[in-house]
Amino acid sequence: MQAGLRERKKAKTRAAIQRHALRLFQEQGYAATTVDQIAAAAEVSQSTFFRYFPTKEDVVLLDDYDPRMLQALQEQPPDVPPVRAIRGAIRRVFEAIDAADWEREQQRQRLIQTVPELQARAMQQYVKTIELLAVALTEREGLPIDDFNARVLAGAVIGASIGATMHAVGGEYELSDMDLVDQALGLLEDGLPLGGS
Repeated sequence: MQAGLRERKKAKTRAAIQRHALRLFQEQGYAATTVDQIAAAAEVSQSTFFRYFPTKEDVVLLDDYDPRMLQALQEQPPDVPPVRAIRGAIRRVFEAIDAADWEREQQRQRLIQTVPELQARAMQQYVKTIELLAVALTEREGLPIDDFNARVLAGAVIGASIGATMHAVGGEYELSDMDLVDQALGLLEDGLPLGGS
């Protein structure tokens, strides 16, 4: 019980730091905003900031969606094929996003698209997401953790998701873009036939 309360407090502090950081980045610009300013706005010490976020970049790149999606994937029925299970997990996570969370996600994406150092780190995060998804797939399917096919499938899922939403780069992501991600994963599930509408 105590551990659960502690984890909730940590999550609340982490979210508050990120919320204040995104607000300051929007008001002052990413480069002009310091860790000291973020910590002061969130009413935490600088050492507390660094306990939650190793760098200023990390406060933007924190993504709560990967853990939620992996949890939702674990909860899919075991007899559902892998890509269909991933589609179900993504749908479940994005149907639960409220307007405030989505606005924060759009702020994050705008920053990532306009700040070169964040763009570079975002690419590293895609690799990490592929690794996390590959491990989740191997656990789900009872395969060795380094299974080649699971890693390739995870990479294909992330690539299909990026391909489906490339139109939004430099613009706004909409929740309806998740329909395009689902459509892209449907193509993946069907063997990626070309020439569709």
